[in-house]
Amino acid sequence: MDCGYFDAGVCRSCHWLTTPYAVQLARKQAAVAAMLPEVRWREPVASYESGFRNKAKMVVGGTAAEPTLGILDHDGRGVDLRECGLHDPRLHDALPLVADLVRAAGVTPYAVPERRGELKHVIATVAPSGDLMVRFVLRSSEAVPRLRKHLHLLTDALPVVVASVNLQPRHTAILEGPDEILLTEQETLRMEVNGIGLHLRPQSFFQTNTEVAARLYGEASGLVDAVAPASVWDLYCGVGGFGLHVAAAGRAVVGVETSEQAIDSARLTSAERGAEATWVAGDATAFALDSDPRHVPELVVVNPPRRGIGPALSAWLEASGVRYVVYSSCNARTLAADLERMPSLVPRSARLLDMFPHTEHHEVLTLLSRA
Repeated sequence: MDCGYFDAGVCRSCHWLTTPYAVQLARKQAAVAAMLPEVRWREPVASYESGFRNKAKMVVGGTAAEPTLGILDHDGRGVDLRECGLHDPRLHDALPLVADLVRAAGVTPYAVPERRGELKHVIATVAPSGDLMVRFVLRSSEAVPRLRKHLHLLTDALPVVVASVNLQPRHTAILEGPDEILLTEQETLRMEVNGIGLHLRPQSFFQTNTEVAARLYGEASGLVDAVAPASVWDLYCGVGGFGLHVAAAGRAVVGVETSEQAIDSARLTSAERGAEATWVAGDATAFALDSDPRHVPELVVVNPPRRGIGPALSAWLEASGVRYVVYSSCNARTLAADLERMPSLVPRSARLLDMFPHTEHHEVLTLLSRA
């Protein structure tokens, strides 16, 4: 992928960009295999090299009259990256109109060095259908009426189905706050993945590479089908991507996730599909530890954050009698640590799925079965 921003030294986030993609993929495969040397590895799943990101997380800088959408330089000033080659081309079409809306509404970008201003970030997400969700991260609700007034500049020109304001008043590196104000009647963006319409609310997590996410869910579903469990738990289920793919085979599925918004989304998709699944808002580890040992599932899917599932849930799985685990990990190092805590659950196969070209980040899908 050619990138003028990289060549000019403006942005170096894609630090492997000058490495041929085939070499990147081989390097990642070697790195994860070194951390999990006893696993039988299948052929890695490659990504498109450009245009693969369904989400643009843009720091807003500059002025209300001339906003920048991109990153901050070393001095905390805005650098415009709205033509980033990683983004789906439909995001390229949207971002200039987002900047027009910022100008029309007179929303002052937040200046990090001075800790002054209102608009911190713009987050735009595109679905396979082309529909868009656009979020504005503000310090306060002061500019909300003006954004509402001028929102038609986006909705008249683009298929923006969800728009919202997130309030993050603190001077912190945390991207967003807990409070969300909807600017549209519609609350969810429908992400069609393998024929399943997953509903995303503004604060819902979804993989940023839709094509590889579809492969990930499909691969996991194939692993589950191969061992044919009657019952499945989907822990850290998010909006239900894994659980809904598995529930499509008519199995008893329980999904657990801390985010109420994500659980509401999973319930909505589940109801639309007529899937017999139960969705629980709560901590995955606490759910497992508090469960009735007489009614553990045959298979557990886990898709934890980078820290992994940790000692408590690993110990529970080791002692539980669960026959199979499908573990989706974005950090092979913590995956390896978790596997060491579960010696009775033996890795049978693993596959690297490249969600994040041009970086060392990776996704690994592993099937474990009880020895």
